[in-house]
Amino acid sequence: MFFILSKILIYLLNPLIWILAGLSTALFASNSKVKYRSLLSTFIVLLIFTNPFLLYKFSSIWDVNTVPIRNDKVYSCAIVLGGFSSEDGSGRGFFNSHADRFIQALKLKNTGLVSHLLIAGGNSEIVPGRFRESVWVKGQLKLMNIPDSTILIESSSRNTLENALFVKEKLRKSNLAPPYLLVTSAFHMRRALYTFRKADLQVLPYASNYFAGHSKVSIDDFIPQLDILSKWATYLKELIGFGIYYVKA
Repeated sequence: MFFILSKILIYLLNPLIWILAGLSTALFASNSKVKYRSLLSTFIVLLIFTNPFLLYKFSSIWDVNTVPIRNDKVYSCAIVLGGFSSEDGSGRGFFNSHADRFIQALKLKNTGLVSHLLIAGGNSEIVPGRFRESVWVKGQLKLMNIPDSTILIESSSRNTLENALFVKEKLRKSNLAPPYLLVTSAFHMRRALYTFRKADLQVLPYASNYFAGHSKVSIDDFIPQLDILSKWATYLKELIGFGIYYVKA
């Protein structure tokens, strides 16, 4: 129930939903004051949530960067959180826009900074099919000649909270010593770190997939852009998720 309610809440707090609700109210309201206030509110929301500069300033505060990694040390395991691959219409997997998580994990393994990779993720759909992300990713790693003995998977989790709980059990059985590198997107790292440390796991952040606020400021950052709406939706999801996990813990 917690999983379903959190999904619904995240969808309802998407800025696009607010904009559509405001426009619908203005369209169907008979009272002129209600129409005016709805249109004004919608315009303000649109102005705020399509502004790149505001998003980039927020991301510079929210994102968690990679801690300095010792090049003279081999870490026992990099925990790679799912969400970087998806299921297509035929039930097969493909890499999505968060695939930098996979790239950074592969780099850690091929440069010898970690000895093992643990891919965490099952199927996060409300009505899950047969696709299991970590199982598919393991197949991709084997195609890239990563030894099977160095790949661990956790294929039951549906969210970050379950990631932490199920990964903890997997690591307990593997006898791999901490600290572990936690690989996920920079925007997701704050929630992931909190959740994994709350589960009593020693993890160090290894961030990837910077898609906001990682470049120098330009004049374009003050011009409204529609794609910023979807990026705000991602950050609001993280804020809501962090709050839910904080209260639940």
